[in-house]
Amino acid sequence: MDNPNIIKLVNGEKGDLIKITSLNLDGVMRRRLLDLGFVAGALVEVMRKSPLGDPIAFRVSQTTIALRREESSKIEGELVSNG
Repeated sequence: MDNPNIIKLVNGEKGDLIKITSLNLDGVMRRRLLDLGFVAGALVEVMRKSPLGDPIAFRVSQTTIALRREESSKIEGELVSNG
């Protein structure tokens, strides 16, 4: 049974705090995101969404990073708190 608190980063709302549980990416993009701090257990805050929802700004490891919808839809995490 699915945990209702597990969401994809792309579905987070401004101010949400999400604890990463999995990255469903391969290759160079996976390595890049791991290097930037998108690792299992990291807390990610949804900072800002553009009007059309692409890209989305996230704060992880004291850094703000913008990801495209395609990338953020492949990262899942547990919703820790709502904004």
